Amino acid sequence: MTTESSQNQRLDAARPNGCASHSSSSAAAATEATTDTLLQTCLALRKRVLAFLDEDHTDDKVLRSLQGHVRVAMEVIGEALHRYGLEHLSLSYNGGKDCLVLLILILACLPELVPRTDGQTTSEPPTSRHSDLSKSLQAIYIVSRDPFPEVEDFVACTAKQYHLDLVRCALPMRQALDAYLSDNPAVEAVFMGTRRTDPHSDTLGHFSPTDPDWPQFMRINPVIDWHYADIWAFIRHLGIPYCSLYDRGFTSLGGTSDTRPNPALAIDAEAGKFQPAYELTRDDEERRGRVR
Repeated sequence: MTTESSQNQRLDAARPNGCASHSSSSAAAATEATTDTLLQTCLALRKRVLAFLDEDHTDDKVLRSLQGHVRVAMEVIGEALHRYGLEHLSLSYNGGKDCLVLLILILACLPELVPRTDGQTTSEPPTSRHSDLSKSLQAIYIVSRDPFPEVEDFVACTAKQYHLDLVRCALPMRQALDAYLSDNPAVEAVFMGTRRTDPHSDTLGHFSPTDPDWPQFMRINPVIDWHYADIWAFIRHLGIPYCSLYDRGFTSLGGTSDTRPNPALAIDAEAGKFQPAYELTRDDEERRGRVR
């Protein structure tokens, strides 16, 4: 069982931005010091995630439920890795909370693709596609029309920290996907941080092909059944650095022209100060800061 002191240490570690909490130049300098290989990064994250799954949360309904969500998500990710192979997979990543959680879970699953070299038998199915993890995880960043500097900074920082082969596409989503798939024809499926409460996502499953009038690929949605509170419970309990905008009351990140701090988190009547994003509890209030 996790002690209160160790829980507090993890929560204290979940600082906004982490390596991107400074200016762009200092964030870039901070990431230059990163020397871990992709495999080392994956193994460290896997250790943290598996440690969480081993914790006894009998008396904590939120974390006990989250453990179930994490197990399901990792099963979906594992199935995708074995079905497609890493070279045919990509991640839609914009630095937001949902795709950040998904990224951590994917990296925690990647060590399963590394073949054993100690002569031991493995429980992996014979159709497993092994990888030496010598290459970065492919990813696409579809940039908002007017991106926040904090988001740009965080995406650049975490792309380096988590070894992403990130392609930046400053185009509307459909055109961006068309261009990305044209330049990367090996990509057959894309991990998405979509949740069922997102617009037009209520009927999606863990594996859902794109609609006929969209670029064709398999959308993989490991966190589709997670709630808003689950996302933040994972980030805070595991001490994952996140974008600083979330500590200023933003709960759903778009661009500077269509995103405001969530009024549900306003501390004063003038809405001049806001609680951090993780204080929100209701899924249906998540997008109240988005200008339609």
